[in-house]
Amino acid sequence: KSANPQWREQFDFHYFSDRKDMLDIEVWRKDNKKHEELLGTCHVDITALPAKQTNCLELPLEKHPGSLLMLIAVAPCTGVSISDLCVCPLGDPNERQQISQRYCIKNSFRDIRDIGFLQVKVLKAVDLMAADFSGKSDPFCVLELGNDMLQTHTVYKNLNPEWNKVFTFPIKDIHDVLEVTVFDEDGDKPPDFLGKVAIPLLSV
Repeated sequence: KSANPQWREQFDFHYFSDRKDMLDIEVWRKDNKKHEELLGTCHVDITALPAKQTNCLELPLEKHPGSLLMLIAVAPCTGVSISDLCVCPLGDPNERQQISQRYCIKNSFRDIRDIGFLQVKVLKAVDLMAADFSGKSDPFCVLELGNDMLQTHTVYKNLNPEWNKVFTFPIKDIHDVLEVTVFDEDGDKPPDFLGKVAIPLLSV
């Protein structure tokens, strides 16, 4: 019941500098559980923003009255990566030794925020549900840890997809849960849910 809402929410997105991405924002109005109305959209060209500083933006909503006030910071993020299985970041024995030294007991209190990182190899899925009329699915896999999210490419027309991707996340909270969800890509429509598994970090 407000025409001037304040959300004060923060979201982290992984943005890879070799991509030309736009940040698309939609504002919705909800009357009840069934009725929703789009109040406006706006777009931010990430590549045009100065790096390593907080940018205060007042964005007018397209074709609708009102504007959206946002703080957007583009900052370097260490430890996050997506790679193919053949060029795994921890494949080098010397690198593994450096990491073992970095996280040994005597260095535990050198940097309290540096808890560690998680590397996940997403190999394949087997016997997925058919989501299309053709009896196949177009599956992709989404990994979420805290408010970090990375995803694989889509393997089209396949119930036994092989992704063979390696994902590396910095760990911010040792009590976080890794959520791995498989979706079926459905063109312009929201993806269909094909399955999910949750893995507490403390169980790894």
